[in-house]
Amino acid sequence: MEAKITAAKQKQSINNAFASKFAKSMFLTISGLILLSFIGTRMFTHVDLNLYGYMVGTIVFIGGFFYRFIAWGERPPTKIIIKKGLKLLFRKSTPKTSVEQLATYNFIWNRGLYRWTQHILMGWGCIISCLVTFPLVFGWMYFTMPENGYYTVVGMGIDIMTIKADGALGYLFYNALNISAIMVIAGVCMALYRRLKNMQARAEQNFIYDFLPLYLLLFISVTGLALTFQNMVLAGWGHSVMSLIHQYSVIVTLIYLPFGKLAHIPFRPLSVFARNYREHYGEQSMKECKVCGTEFVSSEQSNDVVEVLGMNHMEFKKEDHHLAELCLPCRRKYRISVFSGFPTHEVKVKEANQNAKG
Repeated sequence: MEAKITAAKQKQSINNAFASKFAKSMFLTISGLILLSFIGTRMFTHVDLNLYGYMVGTIVFIGGFFYRFIAWGERPPTKIIIKKGLKLLFRKSTPKTSVEQLATYNFIWNRGLYRWTQHILMGWGCIISCLVTFPLVFGWMYFTMPENGYYTVVGMGIDIMTIKADGALGYLFYNALNISAIMVIAGVCMALYRRLKNMQARAEQNFIYDFLPLYLLLFISVTGLALTFQNMVLAGWGHSVMSLIHQYSVIVTLIYLPFGKLAHIPFRPLSVFARNYREHYGEQSMKECKVCGTEFVSSEQSNDVVEVLGMNHMEFKKEDHHLAELCLPCRRKYRISVFSGFPTHEVKVKEANQNAKG
């Protein structure tokens, strides 16, 4: 008992050293990055100052991300998902769910092949570019040339492999960012085409929130390819200017990313928590709609919704049931009945499009 009290006091004293959870998270993350860079660069002996701007932009991005995540994570519904999601993280289905949600994007497949291809190109294009850029920026990976015609790949200060400078593997390493840029450009163009041609998309979206992030990704990818073109075709002409333009565009995007639509990219892994939550409690007990009797969510989720609404002093209890105990079609019909005066929520007829995909 005394050991538990001592541990609790130590934890409390550590937390009191910081002004907020945001400050604590930022301090620990930046300290971890510095430590990893110290190890990866062999005590800062291999630092590329040309990447300094990207490093500053990344640190600002991390600050914005923690600010946004902590503000979002403090909400009662999010707390429930994170708390219960962590408990369910080691389910047998978690690896499969992670692949479907984070790698193959199966949740997009139901919306059509076009949109799935668009997300695969943009998603994996961004992932590949991050896997290449961030290790280079923080010095976790770099290349040395111990002898003419060969490169040594160094990761976290350890010589990993030696490759031919003009070999196939070397070609893939050098052009990884070019490949990812082409993928992002193709995906962005598909997204822009759909947003401009699809009438529903045009009606629901605006320039700042929906189009600007796509233009930023497009600009970064085009300027990145322009650097390669200038080096290979123009013998480096205009490289310094284009390098600054590309660097500024990346930094601006990193600073903007946590506060716009692109924030769903770093938040995406939490979809595994939500999926595990729905599947686990759905297997235990399903909630039947109080009107039509259809099983629509797990009993646990229905109870959590009622609890969260109560925390926010929002009561939606009507007659002998709570609105959270109605399926979506019956809930919509109930709202119609409030305005029309006709008890449509009692009509046991389903909507024609209630099972529509997309």
